[in-house]
Amino acid sequence: MPTLEFKGKQFVYSHHLGVPFRELQVVPERSLPAEGKKPSLDDNLIIQGDNLEALKALLPTHAGKVDCIFIDPPYNTGNEGWCYNDNVRSPLMKEWLKKSANPVDKEDLERHDKWLCMMWPRLNLLKELLAEDGSIWVTLDDNEAQRAKLILDEIFGEEAFVASIAWQARYSVSNDASVSNSHNYILVYSKTPETWKKLRNEIPRDEKQEKQYSNPDNDPEGPWRAIPWDAPNIRENLSYPIVTPKGSIKYPPKGRCWSREEEKWNEIVEKELAYFGKNGDGAPAYKRYLKDAGTVVPTTWWPHDSSGHTDEASKELTAFGLDTPFATPKPVRLLERVLRIATREDSLVLDSFSGSGTTAEAVMSLNKKDSGNRRFILVECEDYADTLTAERVRRVINGYPYTGTQREELHRENITWSTFEKKQAKVLEHIASIENLHGHEYDKIKKQIKDGVLTVTGERKVEKTAPGLGGSFTYCTLGEPIDIESLLTGKDMPGFEALARYVFYTATGQSLEKVGKPAPDGLIGETDLFRVHLFYQPSKEWLRSNEAALNAERMAAIEQGNKSGKRAIVFAVAKFMSQKELTARRIEFCQLPYAVHRILGD
Repeated sequence: MPTLEFKGKQFVYSHHLGVPFRELQVVPERSLPAEGKKPSLDDNLIIQGDNLEALKALLPTHAGKVDCIFIDPPYNTGNEGWCYNDNVRSPLMKEWLKKSANPVDKEDLERHDKWLCMMWPRLNLLKELLAEDGSIWVTLDDNEAQRAKLILDEIFGEEAFVASIAWQARYSVSNDASVSNSHNYILVYSKTPETWKKLRNEIPRDEKQEKQYSNPDNDPEGPWRAIPWDAPNIRENLSYPIVTPKGSIKYPPKGRCWSREEEKWNEIVEKELAYFGKNGDGAPAYKRYLKDAGTVVPTTWWPHDSSGHTDEASKELTAFGLDTPFATPKPVRLLERVLRIATREDSLVLDSFSGSGTTAEAVMSLNKKDSGNRRFILVECEDYADTLTAERVRRVINGYPYTGTQREELHRENITWSTFEKKQAKVLEHIASIENLHGHEYDKIKKQIKDGVLTVTGERKVEKTAPGLGGSFTYCTLGEPIDIESLLTGKDMPGFEALARYVFYTATGQSLEKVGKPAPDGLIGETDLFRVHLFYQPSKEWLRSNEAALNAERMAAIEQGNKSGKRAIVFAVAKFMSQKELTARRIEFCQLPYAVHRILGD
């Protein structure tokens, strides 16, 4: 597979492995926990800090657990003022950056190299965080989309590519441009595309798709369209004769075959769904009614009327009373569309270039609509992480100052008047249940049938404060790097839980679900292959005492607890028996601080 070479690649190729682990530090005064609870790392998270270090900090707890990653990185237009400042341990890199202008602007002839150097380690860490059946969505424009696809191919694998979506970000025309640009790209990848294809959700039909259905003959079953029965390819068992109502015999056109077996066509005939054109003697087709059409497979063209646009996104922020430094924020409808396709009701969503916090609002909005329990993790390095990103989320949760009329669609159903007459009692009963369930939330529940679509909309007049969606989050910053050699000096020693998560991940490449209190056998967690043990207290005196060593009593406890016969990996500062004796008991000793190692990824 072809790869993309760029200046600095050899120095950033493995940079993500050398980024130090940092502990997530909860900031209670900036958090918004659920009533009666304390801020917790198990809640939604907003992390302020460099996203490279934040992603590394998430590995011990979230590796392989993120179901959907959405990122909106700098587009590298030359007007964004972003800086490349990763601390790559290379004199050549430092000299290069020292001589180069920061922030990166249009005059920087190496701005594409810097952008690639910035993205490479972050994408590698995102890959480690992504679940095997998850997906990553990257929004970009023509400045870097083609280069991004090449490095995504290299990092995730060319076979991991799912789609390149064109999103109509703008609906107005720039008259001063040679060709007015209306779209951005969304690159979609998954570690296992075939598995993800089975798990991904289809989406509701939009109005244009619904208008493909009509009812010229006032069919009592409602609008329908003719679906041709032929398909590409040639298969002998799909080339049977079909007789029209007028007696003509039809075979598939040259180079094609029928789409299904003959017994399936006979079922269509029996159900009176066969269609041969207005004259009754045309090519075989079948009627598909709008009421039976259901959802549709997502396409790679996302028009603004179904996915929102940047002007809409700016107005959303204005409604919250928040100023934004972004020229092209993303609308909630775009993120909701991504989440409808890519998540389940309990999915974990990560946005490591979170900006104004649109992803969090989309997660909470969708949860409200389908009673889901999705969680989000946002990462933002700038100072506005609290004043804009988190503040928006606070206002989404608690409500915000607003005057005007809010409208929210509560139900949509494809229906015609003739079918409404047939199903009247059932439809009215369903609408009544919606009114009973949501009536107290709105001033008015509006019902209408237009163009074959029944919609039920809640309308609410707001004079002072718009109601919130409810929810909670924990605000975090990044602590000092977990320096394993601090065990020698006694300065800035990590806590037991932080070190437990750290050694477990470095030994197994997997995150630790939950850390219990120190146990007699030192067990902190296990995988399908290993049981990992840690004997540690954040005390210089304790670590220098005999209490810190792996002794016969602890070895016996490890053996007694190991009912499955798995290999045991033990971290401690010393041991009082030979490795030969430990090996006979399937125990591998790793001396702190020197033998913190990584099996996966080296």
